[in-house]
Amino acid sequence: MSDSVYKVIELVGSSSESWEKAAANAINRASQSLRDLRIAEVSAMDLHIKDGKVESYRTKLKVSFKFEG
Repeated sequence: MSDSVYKVIELVGSSSESWEKAAANAINRASQSLRDLRIAEVSAMDLHIKDGKVESYRTKLKVSFKFEG
């Protein structure tokens, strides 16, 4: 394996269905503008509550991708 450098960013995805779907939404959107995504680590999960009911799930991710340039 050659020497490489990776950049780590933080993303927050949301979904009305689940934390897993929220994470997938964040990765799917990021992959539209970032190349070579490598690892995603869940750093936090929370809920948005409205009128006593879960309105949406949110997942915060640390995502790494290969740094070019």
